[in-house]
This record gives sequence, structure tokens and C-alpha cells, in this order.
Amino acid sequence: MEREKQTEKLVNVLRRTSRMALQAEWTGSNPDVAAFCIDQYNRVLARLKELDPGVGSVFEPLASGSSLTVAAMACRQLAAYYEDEVGRQGGWGDWARSWGDPRFGLWADKKAFKEFWDKSAREFEDFGDFIRQSFEEWFSQRKEGKPPGEGKAEEAAGQTGKSEERKTSPIDPETR
Repeated sequence: MEREKQTEKLVNVLRRTSRMALQAEWTGSNPDVAAFCIDQYNRVLARLKELDPGVGSVFEPLASGSSLTVAAMACRQLAAYYEDEVGRQGGWGDWARSWGDPRFGLWADKKAFKEFWDKSAREFEDFGDFIRQSFEEWFSQRKEGKPPGEGKAEEAAGQTGKSEERKTSPIDPETR
């Protein structure tokens, strides 16, 4: 039992290290991040070799000058080697709680989406209202030939103290 738990924890470290290495590569990080990711991979590989000597015949430690992309690929491959033992984890949680359409490859976690919508629905409404108001102002100014921003003060004066109720419907993750 101890071996399985250790392997699961080490595979989680590999997955996170891979994600971190790719993100650091995309955002342009300093060389210390690459050195850390390579060292982390090599330490995890050494521990996995202690738990499973057969892994040493397939995987080798990374050279100290390897890139972040190579470190990320190595971490993903080593994690994939143990997928049949620890299971595949895509980062989306329990797929049974998901809405999805395989034709388009679109999936959403029901519970996470409900929490997001409950917290952010009003902000989306406000953003949509802002776009509609801005578009109307822009279009009327463009049509009349006024410079941008001239009609904003007049509209702001008429909207102070106005309170609107929420227009969105609540989302129930158990219904489709």
C-alpha cells in the first residue's frame, strides 16, 4: 500500500512540474526555473527507481542544461508510464459531473461552473450592458460625426442612483 501511495504522490509532482515548466517556458522565465524543474524530475526519477527498478531501463536522468520544454516532456512521459497504476488525471476532476459535447471537444465541470456563475453572473450582465451602451454611444457619435467620449458625461448624469435587479437565471448543475 505504501508503494502505491508514494507512486501516486510522485506522479502528481511530475504532473505539476510539467505544467510549471511549460508555463515558465511560455512566459519567459529565468534559468533557475529550468534548473529547478530538471532537478525535480531527476529526484522523482531516482525515488521511482528505488520503488520500481524497472523504470530505470526506460527513463534516464535529464542533463543539467536541458530546456524547460524537454523537462516538461520528460515529466509527462514518466507520469504516463504510471497512468495504469495511479489513473489518468486531466485536471478537470470527476468527469461524471461534467457537461460535454464530444463533437466539439467542449467540457465543463457542472459544480465549478455553477459556483463561477453564482459569483460572476452579475459581472457578465454589467459587462454586456457596458458593451451595449458603448456601442450605442459610438454608433450615434459616428453617425453624427462627434468626437469619441463627448456623450459620456450626459449619460452618466442620468444613471446615478439607479439599481437594477439580477436578470440571469440560477443554474442547477443536475439539469441539462
